[in-house]
Amino acid sequence: MFRNRMPRYEILSEDAMATLDGGWRRLVTEIGVEFMSDRALDLFRAAGQRVEDNTVFLDPDFLLEQVAKAPREFDVQARNPERSVHIGGDAMAFSGVYGPPFVREGAVRRDATMDDFRNFTRLAQSYDVLDSAGGVICEPNDAPLDSRHLDMTLALATLTDKLFMGNVVSGPNARDVIEMTSILFGEGKGREHGRASIEETPATISLVNCNSPLRWDDRMLDALFEYSAANQAVVLTPFLLMGAMSPVTVPAALVQQIAEALSGIALSQLIRPGSPAIFGSFLSNIDMQSGSPMFGTPESGVGLLCTGQVARHFGLPFRSGGTLTSSQVPDAQAGYEALMTMLPTFLAGANWVMHSAGWLEGGLVSCYEKFVMDVELVQMLQHEFTPLEIDEASLAFGAHEEVGHGGHFLGAMHTMERFRTCFYRPFLSSSENFERWTRNGGKDTAARATEVYRQRLQDYEAPPLDEAILEELQEFVVRRRAELGD
Repeated sequence: MFRNRMPRYEILSEDAMATLDGGWRRLVTEIGVEFMSDRALDLFRAAGQRVEDNTVFLDPDFLLEQVAKAPREFDVQARNPERSVHIGGDAMAFSGVYGPPFVREGAVRRDATMDDFRNFTRLAQSYDVLDSAGGVICEPNDAPLDSRHLDMTLALATLTDKLFMGNVVSGPNARDVIEMTSILFGEGKGREHGRASIEETPATISLVNCNSPLRWDDRMLDALFEYSAANQAVVLTPFLLMGAMSPVTVPAALVQQIAEALSGIALSQLIRPGSPAIFGSFLSNIDMQSGSPMFGTPESGVGLLCTGQVARHFGLPFRSGGTLTSSQVPDAQAGYEALMTMLPTFLAGANWVMHSAGWLEGGLVSCYEKFVMDVELVQMLQHEFTPLEIDEASLAFGAHEEVGHGGHFLGAMHTMERFRTCFYRPFLSSSENFERWTRNGGKDTAARATEVYRQRLQDYEAPPLDEAILEELQEFVVRRRAELGD
């Protein structure tokens, strides 16, 4: 897990923050937020909020009181304790791509499969820069819809020893994830022991998206009820593409984002006060000529920087960023758009960073080559955002005494003692001269990335797992699949 100790890049003035504050307050009181769940409406009604049909008109002070119950920082345990992470403060945790139905492998774009899901999980395990494989790394279309979450969770729990994200398609799916996580953390002492362990320290993070504008749907809310009741971390995320799901201006999108995120977090605290919640942000814009989503845009970068400042204003950890791109292939566009999103992610100090590796084609595609390229990018940024230590030794005065005027430092003792570790050493980039690069096949970045991911998969070793726990997980999957009719 990375600690970002660099100063935060804050661009909102006190007057701007005050204007945004007035905007979200007006939105929740005059327009209200829809909750497509009777259980949610009952909780808000019992808390004294005005409810008309499915719309809750929220008292801003009530929202702030509820939000204040969510922890500013919290831990999430992994089955390998060395992989556990801290969420909040200066901590940044990174997970893989989430949600695509398609996969790109070289020149081939096709439906994602369960084998792809397992392979991306193995890749995530093999890179220490990733704290989690994620959740729906890709949508395995060859697995039965009603039970594929069982196989996906089993893969995440066994092929990695890192934390994983829970399924949010339905309440029953969420319960299955909680049950499997309880087995995993039972330490051979039974599921009840495991449930107590994960309730004490959460072991999953789950993404609950708002159906923007201003509506929380029933299926997502059913999952929220399960995870929050079990004290599992939940990311409450407005899904905003400016011009489609929000007005076209960044300030209007920010106001809507605050209203949606705070209302979802307030519900999580009504379900279980003190349960971990993360202020989520997924904010970009559409192409006003075609209507297609766009990623890696200047507006999304500005919105990301603002979101970090807003989340800190409310005392909440926040999720945003990633290596997002609209590009169809892992090319130069994919690289610069990924940097346009990931650089402000670091500048803003996002605490939970989804889509850190593998995102392509506006989130429709999980790409093997892009996964490797993104890992390189995240590693480079972590190196860049490590504070520079300046002391007498780092000034290297002795090297000047040794080399003198007009010499070179290549063979100096100071260089020889440090050459292996003095600079970041990329595993993917090429700095060969043209002749050597040509002799070695003239491979571009994507071609080199193909070789890297294939070698990583070949070298992969599964992390150890107690055989009794593995058998119990497999038995649970078999039983639940039968109960679901698959």
